[in-house]
Amino acid sequence: MATQTDRKDRRILSIAPSSCGFGFVVLEGDEIFVDWGVKKVTGNKNAQSLKKAEELIAQYQPAVLVLENTSVKGSRRSPRIRTFTQQIVEMATARKVKVKLFPRDQVMNAFIPDRKGTKQEVAEIIAHRFPMELGSSLPAKRKLWKSEDSRMTIFDAVALALVFRMK
Repeated sequence: MATQTDRKDRRILSIAPSSCGFGFVVLEGDEIFVDWGVKKVTGNKNAQSLKKAEELIAQYQPAVLVLENTSVKGSRRSPRIRTFTQQIVEMATARKVKVKLFPRDQVMNAFIPDRKGTKQEVAEIIAHRFPMELGSSLPAKRKLWKSEDSRMTIFDAVALALVFRMK
């Protein structure tokens, strides 16, 4: 039987930044969902996002923080999100939380190997795998003229966390 300390050592927090804040998931043990959602921010988005990320770290005390590696060549993430990612890595490191970074293409290949896939396809795979937790959160396929649904960041965060679990 796992002790509370064992569970804490296996707890991960995954954060997926977006233009309006970030999506997150806290997983414990073998894919047990502790918490997940979207944190929306306005104004100074990096400062507010960093504060909300700090609150999640303080609340859940993860052993590992998982993020997208936005500094790899070919990353299409905005300069603001690249800066936020660096800030959260520095904050987590200062709090003695291990940080793991995965490039977007590695995450995509983990779910859709040997071909180009879409975020929507990955989200559908994840929603099918975790219907009780995420089935109702799956956004409809985005129309070309619409913005991405903020809930898609939850699926981005779960995908990152699952790739970490696979390694």
